[in-house]
Amino acid sequence: MHAVIYHITFVEAWQDAEVRGVYLHDSLESEGFIHCSTTDQLVATANRFFAGADALLVLAIAPANLEAELLYEESEPGQWFPHIYGPLNLGAVVGTFTWQLDVDGRFATPAYLQNIEDD
Repeated sequence: MHAVIYHITFVEAWQDAEVRGVYLHDSLESEGFIHCSTTDQLVATANRFFAGADALLVLAIAPANLEAELLYEESEPGQWFPHIYGPLNLGAVVGTFTWQLDVDGRFATPAYLQNIEDD
């Protein structure tokens, strides 16, 4: 298991979660889980699913603090992604960071994540 996993969202969605006391995502209703990424998967996920977004908010999540079940599932051949099967309790979010497009119009590894390696 990874020490930290990540969920990509927008500032407004996080603000709503802070008011509600829990983070919900549309995929929870449509697919039954909240999509997450490991450190190694984060940049590719952002560029694939959020291309052109002005700014993102990334939630750093401590799996040990989750109240909902966390499963790693193969979404692409050889790629196992973390999925949270239930609402994300705010106590599991150990940090947030905003993420802007770089000068090439893509998301690059944020400076503070460059030295973090997945377990």
